[in-house]
Amino acid sequence: MTIDKAKVALGFIVAGALTLVFGGISVLMGPTVMTDQVIKNTVIDPKNEMSYTMWRDVPVPFFMSVYFFHVLNPKEILAGEKPMVEQRGPYVYRKRIQKDNITFHPNSTVSYKEYRSYYFEPSMSVGNESDVLTIPNMLVLGAAVMLESLSVPVRMIISMAFKTFDEGPFLTKTVGELMWGYDSKLVNFLNKYLPGMLPSSGKFGLFSEFNNSDTGLFTIHTGKDDIRNVHKVVSWNGLTELSYWRTPQCNMINGTAGQMWPPFMTEESTLPFYSPDACRSLELVYQRSGKMKGIPLYRFVAPKTLFANGTDYSPNEGFCPCRQSGLLNVSSCRQNSPVFISHPHFFNADPVLLDYVHGLSPNEEDHGLFIDIHPLTGVPLNVSIRLQLNLYMKRVRGITETGKISEVVMPMLWFEERGYIDGPILNTFHTNLVVLPAVMEYMQYGMIALGLATIIIAAFVRYRFKRHKCGGGATSKGEASASAGEKDPLLQDDVD
Repeated sequence: MTIDKAKVALGFIVAGALTLVFGGISVLMGPTVMTDQVIKNTVIDPKNEMSYTMWRDVPVPFFMSVYFFHVLNPKEILAGEKPMVEQRGPYVYRKRIQKDNITFHPNSTVSYKEYRSYYFEPSMSVGNESDVLTIPNMLVLGAAVMLESLSVPVRMIISMAFKTFDEGPFLTKTVGELMWGYDSKLVNFLNKYLPGMLPSSGKFGLFSEFNNSDTGLFTIHTGKDDIRNVHKVVSWNGLTELSYWRTPQCNMINGTAGQMWPPFMTEESTLPFYSPDACRSLELVYQRSGKMKGIPLYRFVAPKTLFANGTDYSPNEGFCPCRQSGLLNVSSCRQNSPVFISHPHFFNADPVLLDYVHGLSPNEEDHGLFIDIHPLTGVPLNVSIRLQLNLYMKRVRGITETGKISEVVMPMLWFEERGYIDGPILNTFHTNLVVLPAVMEYMQYGMIALGLATIIIAAFVRYRFKRHKCGGGATSKGEASASAGEKDPLLQDDVD
């Protein structure tokens, strides 16, 4: 049995061509296949076990760190001097988030309530919940500003009521009491005779309404009809727009619920989300790209216009009445209490705010907020949301508790809610979205390289063989004329 080398080489050329074509098709079709897989696995569907579980239970570690501004000179503040504060903390709480009452609807939406609870973590905290701190008394100084429009005699009666219930302008309480509530005769009186005036019907605490509570009834898109809408809010508590603010634009409920976003992000994308705690929609902007343990990410941060006043940024006019840029007036959704939200230490705010209080030192690393997103899937990898709670306070005639307090936006505390993907979830994420796509890419281009190499080598071998064969044929014809009937061995096929 003999083998035709030319045919073998031709066969290798065909095989190489097929490998090249298959590799080329894989390169062309690979992104489409990847896109289809991303769409399939980011739709909110119980069949998508990993992504659905991440959405429903948020299994990654999530923490809230609270920093209080301990007042160092309360007596001097009442005399009209500039406040001096000292940051204390962090007091760290593990945050548990779980969705319940999950109901899917025929129009590719799903409704749910998200419940949250907090557990103190002493090992991660600088201090304990038994630490004693002094901060402004919102019940007194906040109420004084709220009631300033009343007549002086009425204000004097209110001042007498404060004295009757032993409520002074500043509170000295433990961290646990300030966070989750303390017994107050004034609070009990107001809840009994003026129900609804305070946000809490029990003990009065700065975070008492947060613990063991839900964030309202959200209805969001599942992405089944259009993946570009996945996680976007349809309604909150049955509302498609708010009524807190002065313009339709400011009352819009935009973006997602703040945990995940639609996939396929670009550097031109933004991160809009609705925050019930801020009573408005917020929007972050792209800052830079990076990697987290090999996983590509986009970092989104708050623009300087986020809390700018209406003078500096006209679209924010609807959030007024405003003060300096960097402050969001949330009194309209906080029982008209003169409360303002800002970045910690008045970062990205009007510098004049720092002149009114001693003890603040803003910087982006410690006080800027950010969300790191995996752009292909819209899944957050690393989150740090930092906000500060401030109380506007001033002297109010007739209410002696306000003394000679100078007009000031007083920082009370700031908190950071942070979480990041780690452990088995990070490993699964890295394998499915980094390792496997890389292996597929290497295989695709490897097949192209192998196909090209096979074609080139086989073509070269076939060319050499045919050239050698043609040269041998000419010699055999010459010899045939000299010795008829003698067979030239060069014309024989090799024996297998």
